[in-house]
Amino acid sequence: TVEEILRRLQEGKTYLRRVSVPEGYSILELEQLLLNCFGLDTSEMYLPAEGSILPETYFYSRGEKANKLIARMEKSMTEILDSGWKSRLKDLPLETPYQAVVLASIVEKETGIAEERAQVAAVFLNRLRKNMRLQSDPTVIYGVTGGLPLGRPITRTDLKTETGYNTYRINGLPPTPIANPGKASIEAVLHPADTPFLYFVANGSGGHTFATTLAEHNKNVRAWRQSRAQAAQKD
Repeated sequence: TVEEILRRLQEGKTYLRRVSVPEGYSILELEQLLLNCFGLDTSEMYLPAEGSILPETYFYSRGEKANKLIARMEKSMTEILDSGWKSRLKDLPLETPYQAVVLASIVEKETGIAEERAQVAAVFLNRLRKNMRLQSDPTVIYGVTGGLPLGRPITRTDLKTETGYNTYRINGLPPTPIANPGKASIEAVLHPADTPFLYFVANGSGGHTFATTLAEHNKNVRAWRQSRAQAAQKD
């Protein structure tokens, strides 16, 4: 009604639009997302550091500066990380909150299954304790594309490519996060499962099969390859 319109004008209310940042988005993907947000002023938009924003749903008013929205995303990540770091398990092989974000970004890209995150995090933390290379495919992809989708299956050539992010070729963590992890992946890294697992491989149904020894892992890999071959025959 006219009366309601006048009241809203007097109260200074505005219509809020929303943008949802998916967990695991890179900064380059965030840039494209924000450039396509209706009514968001991206004329002087800066790109924050990889891993510095918290994927979540954010609200903004028409004409709002993208930088103001990004600053809220960065603040949300800082608050979540500071709180989580204070309550972390004390025997983690991580020296700083930044290292936690780096590892959480890898966990985020390795699995989208909620109940697996703590186990995937445990595998990588166990590897760090034993000075084993992480050997994570998503880190290889980030080294090749810089944060954009690879657009094809990963190859042996990719695995052998020397980049600062290829954890098949480097020891320890990569130099920066490879994506922006969500709350659940950060929590998984700071409070991992209590498990001796050192390996995991896709199980052919969207999840992963975990193993403690290389022999067990190789057996799981063979089973995965067999399931892929059977699926290809059906197609």
